[in-house]
Amino acid sequence: MRRLLLVLGTVSVLIAPSVGWGQGLLIDERPDSRFRLPRPHHPPRPAPEPPHSYRIKQLSIQAGMNDQIAKVQVTQSFVNTGSVPLEVSFVFPLPYDGAIDRLTFMVDGKEFDAKLLDAAEARRIYEGYIRRNQDPALLEWIGMGMFKTSVFPVPPGAERTVTIRYTQICRKAGGLSEFLFPLSTAKFTSQPVEKVDLQINLRSQAALKNVYSPSHNVDIKRPGDNQAIVNYQGTNEVPLSDFRLLFDEGSEAVGARVLSYRPAGGDEGYFLLLVSPEIKKTSDELPRKSIVFVVDRSGSMSGKKIEQARKALKFVLSNLREGDTFNIVAYDTEVESFRPEIQRFNDETRRAATAFVDGIYAGGGTNVDGALRVALGQLVDDSRPSYLVFLTDGLPTVGVTAEAQIAANALERNKVRTRLFTFGVGYDVNSRLLDRLARNGFGQSEYVRPNEDIEAHVAKLYQRIGAPVLTDIAVRFELDGVAEPAAIVNRVYPKSAYDLFAGDQLVLAGRYKHSGAAKVAIEGTVEGKKNRYQFPAQLIDQSADDSFSFIERVWAARRVGEIIDQIDLHGKNNELVEELIGLSKRHGIITPYTSFLADDRAPSALAAAGQSRGGREVDSFAGGAGGAVQGAKMARRATLEQLDALKDESGIRGLALRSEKRQLSEAASAPGATFGFRYREAKSDREVEVRTVQTIGRKTFFLRNDAWVDSSIDDEKPPRKTTIKRYSAEYFELIDRHGREAARFLAIEGTITIELGGKVYEISAE
Repeated sequence: MRRLLLVLGTVSVLIAPSVGWGQGLLIDERPDSRFRLPRPHHPPRPAPEPPHSYRIKQLSIQAGMNDQIAKVQVTQSFVNTGSVPLEVSFVFPLPYDGAIDRLTFMVDGKEFDAKLLDAAEARRIYEGYIRRNQDPALLEWIGMGMFKTSVFPVPPGAERTVTIRYTQICRKAGGLSEFLFPLSTAKFTSQPVEKVDLQINLRSQAALKNVYSPSHNVDIKRPGDNQAIVNYQGTNEVPLSDFRLLFDEGSEAVGARVLSYRPAGGDEGYFLLLVSPEIKKTSDELPRKSIVFVVDRSGSMSGKKIEQARKALKFVLSNLREGDTFNIVAYDTEVESFRPEIQRFNDETRRAATAFVDGIYAGGGTNVDGALRVALGQLVDDSRPSYLVFLTDGLPTVGVTAEAQIAANALERNKVRTRLFTFGVGYDVNSRLLDRLARNGFGQSEYVRPNEDIEAHVAKLYQRIGAPVLTDIAVRFELDGVAEPAAIVNRVYPKSAYDLFAGDQLVLAGRYKHSGAAKVAIEGTVEGKKNRYQFPAQLIDQSADDSFSFIERVWAARRVGEIIDQIDLHGKNNELVEELIGLSKRHGIITPYTSFLADDRAPSALAAAGQSRGGREVDSFAGGAGGAVQGAKMARRATLEQLDALKDESGIRGLALRSEKRQLSEAASAPGATFGFRYREAKSDREVEVRTVQTIGRKTFFLRNDAWVDSSIDDEKPPRKTTIKRYSAEYFELIDRHGREAARFLAIEGTITIELGGKVYEISAE
């Protein structure tokens, strides 16, 4: 019987760099062991399991947080997929100074004792395993203490359910508390995890304000001012990124926090502004609004599209309220309105409008300019918020067809700051025109793939705009001794005016030149009245660690979105192309414009061939049918939304047009490649998997000639390198010298070329 050590990672609620605490690692403790940690088979294919392997069947996390006290229960099911029994014990790595209270381990309902090992003893265990098995995976745990349990068997094919319960105090930084759960280390399993289910119930004495995950696309429900329920679920996935949740509380009308990050040697810092308007209403009555729904009924909308459009219209009609005003404009070659002018909503107009919707059929051309002229001409009341929802699946073919003229006409006709939301359905749309209409109309553009539900997209938008809370928002930074706001912060995204609706949260990312104690003023309209809110912010001079390094990548992804948007609207610009490639290279944000960076045969520096290829991509996708499916659309969403799924820990970054939110995507790779991600290729509309790029902490690595190369190294001017053999004494000395962050980088398998402390090292695989 083989004796192994099952390492089960801690849940940290500390504001500190993630060190990847494990979720179920089986470690052979025998001195002569050569057992390597399991990796998932990818892509899935029939393959015999090794004699010593396991998989994680299910991972469930339930956390209740009262103010800063976290009570956590983790349930995890392990299956021995090997052919021999496993004799395992649990090791629970601890955070830096994280004293966990009331910790218990149970296996199939039976409680096991645990003992505390200090960091030195824990390091001996970790380092011994790394040396013995030639597997660097546990490097990221170096320097941590641990709890260790007694041993129990897991027969071949058997399943064991482990439950952990503990209490811990959350710590704060920048006015925010953070909950961190190490999902990423669940990648050490022979197969994808069948189900990941995470639920956090936040409660506080004061009202909860900002609740934001920079790592995952979470669902947040707010049952009351003092409670938030956060959910994340995944199926058949290998989690590559740790889960992080930031939250704060307070009694102020608008909850706002600024996080800042300035790396060593950085010329400018990065900031993230979170704004959550929990405005106390003076009345329970929802604000009245005006909405005009403009639907394309041209011949290309026939079949399922027009059926979905009718359902979307009926959804809007069923959710209007007494006092709202509305109209419906249907267009093909001709333009037809439900009524000649905007109507008050009541039972009579609802029934009549429903009958009008039932009579909408597809056929004819596409008169975009005429439809916008009729719709905007009906929105003339500036005493209430006005919205225009514009849906089309094709290019303008009737009347004015020049996109610049259509956009200029719409801007001139918009007399009451109508928010214009565009929906492009399918691929044959002029994405450049729809983006321009949305930008000029204070709204946003949405793109619906042919196999997606139009009704669901429209319903989601309508539910948001049903209850505006803070509109026409303007943000201003003030710093003593600096007169001009532009000299304090710059390149802030999103750039346009902002409206926040019930349940919304504004997330601004930008750069700053001057550090120090600043003030942030937020102005906006609440129930028709102008309001101003002010709060302090600290723009730090230099970050002590990489805890908030994710802010730099949030900004970089939004800047990439802005660049692609500019190229899509205005055409190719060599300076923009070079900046796009530079940002993609540094941060591992691969778009269809820069997919050549993922080619393991391409140089990681900005070679002329790479720039030329990027330019050809720009020429191919600047608007039209390609523009609706290329990276500009997902990057545009990133600019306007929160980039919910931007991973800030181990994992791969890539702008991927894959889901409803066009969010970032990731997938596990084959052993040896460590990580991978997918993006959608614009020309073929096929999903492309990339396993040659990975980002860990603040660094991005490209696979070049079978070696992982730090993207900060200029390979056009090769620096002098110091070669160090992996697992040698010098290897572990390098980790001692540069600390935890270096350990995370050096945990990459294979040959690594990396810059640390101003010097370049080559870590040889042999």
